[in-house]
Amino acid sequence: MDASQLQRIDVNILLGIVNEKLRLECDSLAELQAYYGLDQGELSERLLASGYRYDPLNNQFKSL
Repeated sequence: MDASQLQRIDVNILLGIVNEKLRLECDSLAELQAYYGLDQGELSERLLASGYRYDPLNNQFKSL
């Protein structure tokens, strides 16, 4: 996954990939963004626009 894919990929697929990466590889959203070289707000903004927000207690994006 790279930054160029964020806007092209279907949001439901993106949500699944991101939550899987958070569950298996990264302990926080900041770590995920740093590891994959993603813009600090771009991922969150894309998912927020589709009705999902990051829950740091569960380390995953959830429906609003």
